[in-house]
Amino acid sequence: MTHDAIILGAGAAGLMCAGIAGQRGRRVLVIDHNARPGAKILISGGGRCNFTNLHTTPDRFLSANPHFAKSALGRYSAADFVALVDRHGIAWHEKTLGQLFCDGSARAIVDLLLAECPASVDLSLGQGVGEVDHADGRFRVALAGGRIAEAPALVLATGGPSIPKIGATDLSYRLAKRFGLKLVEPRPALVPLTLGPDEALFRELAGVAAPVEARCGRGRFREAALFTHRGLSGPAVLQVSSYWRQGEAVAFDLLPGNAPGWLVEAKRAAPRTSPRRRLAQQLPERLADALAERLALPAELGHATDRALADAERQLADWRFRPSGTEGHAKAEVTVGGIDTAGLSSRTMAATGLAGLYVIGEAVDVTGWLGGYNFQWAWASGHAAGQAL
Repeated sequence: MTHDAIILGAGAAGLMCAGIAGQRGRRVLVIDHNARPGAKILISGGGRCNFTNLHTTPDRFLSANPHFAKSALGRYSAADFVALVDRHGIAWHEKTLGQLFCDGSARAIVDLLLAECPASVDLSLGQGVGEVDHADGRFRVALAGGRIAEAPALVLATGGPSIPKIGATDLSYRLAKRFGLKLVEPRPALVPLTLGPDEALFRELAGVAAPVEARCGRGRFREAALFTHRGLSGPAVLQVSSYWRQGEAVAFDLLPGNAPGWLVEAKRAAPRTSPRRRLAQQLPERLADALAERLALPAELGHATDRALADAERQLADWRFRPSGTEGHAKAEVTVGGIDTAGLSSRTMAATGLAGLYVIGEAVDVTGWLGGYNFQWAWASGHAAGQAL
């Protein structure tokens, strides 16, 4: 089988790339070991696909080169994908923080991508990939039954190893290294964090959620946190997990809307109120109980010194957890790190050291925040490569 380009991976980035290249007259073969295209799209957003974010800007992506994503994101924006969704008559709605979801099933986004692929795009699904090699300016991919697909261009779009239950692997990483590209250490991202036995008090709060400001490294997110039987989860925690490294602490401001001195003012207004009761006015009761136990304040606010209350305020605004780890790739939504952008063109996504090789989507060391950003990177990087093939 001879084509102009072979794309490994029929996910968001791969299908976008195939559609754009096909519309430019290229004959494209898309190969995926899953029997259905768009496996990650179908399960995203609770089955409704958080397909982009209105607030997409390059500073909401992590990368060893924070400037790399600017070109692709600038040339294919969230507004461009929304316009495509509208052209296909897909109803959508905005949730919090600029997140856009389908009103109906995520299947509509997969159908959109397939409809954008003209007849010059061939899909080979349920197809394991064997040896992949390069010689005489052509890439050759061994398929089942002894078949060989070949083309002058190869696009790596198989993502990272997160969510292995849907077939995610590190194939793109292995092939990239084989063809001379380097990796930035991949690790789970947008993933729950685990707590050790010294934090047993908080692990006993499984199921309790509260709005917090979570901080780690350069990451600072004001969203909900959820205590689990293993540790910490919820949007705020998933966000900071992308910034977290083993051994580091994660800080919570447990009452981010409160002005300095609020606890001292509470003492003046109602000195006989217990610290637990005051905390329970703004936090779930079980969490208020746990915090009051840790703070070890007197039974009534009026019995505490102003200094003790000020210290308690500081603790509540900077409550430190030292996670023991993460729940790994099995529970991670994406992978941070990946194929080093130093070996790629930011305009075309082409490898600078091997003509005809391209890398797009999650496999690249570009990782977005939670909330549709990673799909927008898939569309933008897929579009960039599709325009260059």
